[in-house]
Amino acid sequence: MAEHRKGRTPRRRGLRIALFALAAVVLVAVGLGGLAYWKLNRNLHGVDISGQLGSARPPASTDGSFNLLVLGSDSRAGANGTLAGGSTGDTARSDTAMVVHVNQTHTAASVVSIPRDTLVARPACTGTDGKPVPAVRSAMYNSAFEVGGPACAVKTTEQLTGMRMDHFVEVDFAGFASLIDAIGGVDVTTTVPISDQDSGLHLAAGTHHLGGQQALAFVRTRHGVGDGSDLGRIELQKEMVKAVLGRIGALGLATDPVAMWNLGDKLTKSLTTDSDLASVSSLVGLAQTLKQIGPDQLTMVTLPVAYAASDPNRVVPRAAESQQLWAALRADRPVPSTVLAQQPTNPADASPSAAASRATGAEAVLGGAE
Repeated sequence: MAEHRKGRTPRRRGLRIALFALAAVVLVAVGLGGLAYWKLNRNLHGVDISGQLGSARPPASTDGSFNLLVLGSDSRAGANGTLAGGSTGDTARSDTAMVVHVNQTHTAASVVSIPRDTLVARPACTGTDGKPVPAVRSAMYNSAFEVGGPACAVKTTEQLTGMRMDHFVEVDFAGFASLIDAIGGVDVTTTVPISDQDSGLHLAAGTHHLGGQQALAFVRTRHGVGDGSDLGRIELQKEMVKAVLGRIGALGLATDPVAMWNLGDKLTKSLTTDSDLASVSSLVGLAQTLKQIGPDQLTMVTLPVAYAASDPNRVVPRAAESQQLWAALRADRPVPSTVLAQQPTNPADASPSAAASRATGAEAVLGGAE
């Protein structure tokens, strides 16, 4: 995996795929009646994370700010195996992980992607089989979800960040592909060809309309473009977020109850949340809380990392920058400029205009306040 390079800035974009469900559920809940509401409620699956973790956690915020942990699972169970191929046995890991911090006025949010291969201290957890799992001083971040499910992933994230994860949202491969198909596919543009035998994605340079399976391959691709790192894949996932938001915005769901129902049904089936969020009314409430946050109020970054000395295929958090990042979010401040200036680039966009934009953005960030 490649280290972050200085002089690069993140792109402000919309909330990621798991959070799209919130806006869609609002539309569904408003537009459809009691039976539909009951059906959507039954689609949702909740996990009692608070009950599993108890009180030995960072304190909840009292100023109105809050945090969500959003995970994409690489489970091969059910339809996931056909879509993703390969095997994780009877377990699953967190293929994608994002910490979403919403500020106290609910007018801006910061999204921090945590590379799955990041080596972190994993706390003692209860395993998926109910047996104790001892603490490990250095383990891949995504292994927490594998050994202890959502509760262990939350516990590990809270130890890493020093922040309480007030909510948890999980989406699997099949749920993501179903979402893309439900909105009629998305358009993505790449200025370089992508060919990845592992994900099955083969695209010439240009603009392409992707269905669910191809979109899933796009967000899973790492070896077919750029330096083959997970950092590059995270940037492709951000590009997909932009495409999905644009597509949902163009659908006119408010005037199409059939499309509204189809999307809401697919989205609620794709989600696993903490038990406090596992109802349409709770998701509607959260979506209403987030309604003032648009692309210009959202900052998306990747946790600053460097190669691990013990293994070139693993990364570790850059101590200074990562500590500055988490401290800023704990204090409900914007992402520090030192973090913004070290973000990776989108490996699918090698155009001169993109490079110039990144350089100009870096100068603006470095010359401004945090």
